[in-house]
Amino acid sequence: MTTTAIPVAQPRPASSLPWLRHSLSLAGRSVKKMVRHPEQFFDVTLQPVLFLIIFVYVLGGAIAGSTHDYLQFVLPGILIQTVLFSTIAVGVNLNTDIKDGVFDRFRSLPIPRSAPLVGATIAECLRYGLTIVMTMVAGTVMGFRPSTSPVKVLAACLLVLLFAWCMCWVAIWLGMITREAGSVQGIGFLALFPLTFGSSMFASADTMPGWLRAWVDVNPVTHLTDAVRGLLTGGPVAQDALIALGTSGLVLAVFAPLAVRAYRTKA
Repeated sequence: MTTTAIPVAQPRPASSLPWLRHSLSLAGRSVKKMVRHPEQFFDVTLQPVLFLIIFVYVLGGAIAGSTHDYLQFVLPGILIQTVLFSTIAVGVNLNTDIKDGVFDRFRSLPIPRSAPLVGATIAECLRYGLTIVMTMVAGTVMGFRPSTSPVKVLAACLLVLLFAWCMCWVAIWLGMITREAGSVQGIGFLALFPLTFGSSMFASADTMPGWLRAWVDVNPVTHLTDAVRGLLTGGPVAQDALIALGTSGLVLAVFAPLAVRAYRTKA
């Protein structure tokens, strides 16, 4: 009688980056959800165009005396404003998913607790990138012309994208701690209005009263705007870019752990 040895299947080696693998898988889920519901792209495609038309053709002549000159000045601000406004949506969507029980299923899976949140932020970069592209395309059609190199234009877009990605963790944290999705939107816009309109986005700080200029000078969005404006149209960049990068890192270091902690304790 002969015996036949049955080979034992060797276990597959574990991925060296399971956290990243799970996050990318969940990011793919979020992207598919966006594609199936294209109305989620309405704000990031139409809003920058509307803002450019309103600010340039309605207010540009009164503020700068020339709509073309004001377009060169205000486009970096509109670019940043529309992307920052877009960050609120991720908090609203996650709050809705939690109420619908989607995240209860994620908690039962053998994945890192932060993977669903990181995956959502990776997917949101698609929306932010689309906002940037739409703003630049609309501005080009209206007559905007960068006066720097393509490398600096790309650096400006990446700086805005990085800042928005870090800021979206604030929206995620709000989505974890608030009871209703509408509250996330209300609180988010309430916080963004002084950051965006109380900056150098739409007018030079030199034209503002002293008490307002004191806030504008320390507002991190002002430094981001000045850095992006310098990268697109020329001017000093280094100091403002470093402040914007430092602010991005600080926001990420504070609110990403808070968001993950709130997600773990969410009922």
